Amino acid sequence: MTSPMDRLKEKLTKEVLWIYILSLLKERPMYAYELKAKIKERFNFEPATVSSYVVLYKLEKDGYVTAHWQESETGKPSRKYYELTDEGKKLLEEGIKFIENMAKNLRE
Repeated sequence: MTSPMDRLKEKLTKEVLWIYILSLLKERPMYAYELKAKIKERFNFEPATVSSYVVLYKLEKDGYVTAHWQESETGKPSRKYYELTDEGKKLLEEGIKFIENMAKNLRE
């Protein structure tokens, strides 16, 4: 049986993976595997690889990110880089404000 804290961590990380992805893409364009590694490094949880790709696909489909293929100059395979759109920036800010307001309300 999982504890309430374990369930909270799951809900605030893997189930809202989009906000972590958008936050990282605010810095610069990245490819999917790089995003997964940065999430682990910065936010201390590791999303499933498939989950990352599914979320990126939905974000692209809904216009929050764009993607382009970039050829490698070192003979490595091409990579699909994702970049935040203006709509993605708006969504990220809305998400952050929502989380901040909820945290504020919990402390009151």
